[in-house]
Amino acid sequence: MSELQVTPAVYRECNMDTVVRHLLPGGEAVVFSSRSPDKESANEDAAAIHSFGDNAQVLTVADGMGGGRLGETASRLTIESIEESLLAAAKSDLALRSGILSGIENASDRIKEVAPGAGTTVATLEITGHAVRPYHVGDSVILIVGQRGRIKLLTVPHSPVGLAVEAGVLDHDEAMHHEDRHIILNYVGSPEMRIEMGSVVTLARRDTVLIASDGLVDNLTIPEVIELVRKGPLHKAIQRAAEQARQRMSAPTPGQPSKPDDLTIVAYRRR
Repeated sequence: MSELQVTPAVYRECNMDTVVRHLLPGGEAVVFSSRSPDKESANEDAAAIHSFGDNAQVLTVADGMGGGRLGETASRLTIESIEESLLAAAKSDLALRSGILSGIENASDRIKEVAPGAGTTVATLEITGHAVRPYHVGDSVILIVGQRGRIKLLTVPHSPVGLAVEAGVLDHDEAMHHEDRHIILNYVGSPEMRIEMGSVVTLARRDTVLIASDGLVDNLTIPEVIELVRKGPLHKAIQRAAEQARQRMSAPTPGQPSKPDDLTIVAYRRR
């Protein structure tokens, strides 16, 4: 059974078997986070859910890079910096957008100072009523899909392979098996970091919002993810997606993707 929470939370170094559900003023969020099945060290992913008043939420996933404590430190600093900046923005009556952007920029500076050589991707969604705005650095994915499977938003990974898919040079199947899939061009902690802020997307009532580290989309194709999460109770949909991704990691099947990695998913639907 999934655990039910009613307050926002931060997730670090988790090794979950089942999802955790959060009741938010405007909807329901579900979180799953687990370390790679082929390692004993800590999960380097981190995630957070923050609520502001009755009508605004910020959801974040960070996927640490650098191995072991370096990766965990980078993702932790990013989550902490975003939280601090969001709280400061809220107290000063500034837009949440200001807090998100400042938080990511501050995180990059802290990582360079505290953990040189480390880095992290980050994917953040600002939800205000029916309006959603994405922010991302790196290759963690943000997906918004309708109940019938229509994609409303899919972020482009900041990687050579991701850009090649966007340009039509590679298709998604080729990309999942490409030898350079692990290379990224942009990350928090890099001197050349850039934050990509997307346009506002309007949510319909049954739309599913999903943020995930690359442990999901390196093991399930985008059509598979969509089919798993687009309908049915949200906590059951995310549980199925997590279990199928981890099954692929643990038991490779010829012709199917398999890349053991930490896996974190945060999903949201309006209530």
